[in-house]
Amino acid sequence: MSENKEQNYRNHRRWVPIYHFILSTMILFLLCGAVVNFIVSIGDHERLYSSSLILLIAVALIIIALNMRTFAIKAQDRAIRAEENLRYYALSGKLFPKELKMNQIIALRFAPDEEYLALVDKSIKENLSNAAIKKEIKQWRADHHRA
Repeated sequence: MSENKEQNYRNHRRWVPIYHFILSTMILFLLCGAVVNFIVSIGDHERLYSSSLILLIAVALIIIALNMRTFAIKAQDRAIRAEENLRYYALSGKLFPKELKMNQIIALRFAPDEEYLALVDKSIKENLSNAAIKKEIKQWRADHHRA
């Protein structure tokens, strides 16, 4: 997404085509081919070893790809929590409410300062979901630097 494009609820999700579409599809095809190759090789002891290694590599790549994304998201979540904690303190002079869940904090980062404190209170009182918080935002505050 271009940083000049206005961001809103409908277009704020970030898709990385090489990761989300190309790499995922390649790993899926590799896994399917490795499973077929392994099944066909069960009766052929000369091919069984190499086909089992290929299957193991395919499974390892799936684990690596999922963890790679998970680790990046977890690091980003910690940064978002710290940024929003500081922002809340700067706007309210109080410590961040402990009742807020991480998914609420993630959604609140899109709220402008003028809407932020009221939306934090509403999120806690009504236990708003991530999507509900984002839909409540009137003036979207873009985040172009997320993973």
